[in-house]
Amino acid sequence: MLIIGIAGGTGSGKTTVVNQIVQELPEGEVTVISQDSYYRDTSHLSYDERVKINFDHPKSIDFELLCEHLEQLRRGETIEQPVYSFVKHNRTSDKVITHPRKVVIVEGILILTHPEIRDLFDVKIYVHADSDERLIRRLKRDIAERGRDLEEVLTRYQTTLKPMHQQFIEPTKEYADIIIPYNRYNTVAIDIVRSIINERLV
Repeated sequence: MLIIGIAGGTGSGKTTVVNQIVQELPEGEVTVISQDSYYRDTSHLSYDERVKINFDHPKSIDFELLCEHLEQLRRGETIEQPVYSFVKHNRTSDKVITHPRKVVIVEGILILTHPEIRDLFDVKIYVHADSDERLIRRLKRDIAERGRDLEEVLTRYQTTLKPMHQQFIEPTKEYADIIIPYNRYNTVAIDIVRSIINERLV
């Protein structure tokens, strides 16, 4: 099994890179795990309290559970991934049954901040994008998909996202084996990743 970690700031284009890699692999040989599924359970808090949580701080992620699940997959065991609701700011009661595959891709803004998780990755990728581009993509996504309004997104960006990116996410570039400057036509970088995957899976 090959475990690939794909990190980068919010709106950097991680999902696009993940999709490009997945398209290059045979169907049924890859599974994708999102860090966002592993936000800590906050059922003990009220909705108003949950809204105030800093979801861009490493403490918001249940890395212990993610680490345990990756180790289980590596042992050939099936896991039950949690499901997170961005509308309720909490985990739901649903689970996603996830089977071990030849390639496991883990994507998320904070996945390279945790030493134990980093050690489980065979390949570490960081997707870099201009901060203005990331803000624009974040605005579009949060308003269209997560029910946020413009003022809420901008306030969160200025007070939380930007400082957390500078403190925790940007520095994790140093742990990356490959840094991909985001461009939807960046086929050279994807070809390199594909070659690494093919070489490791032989």
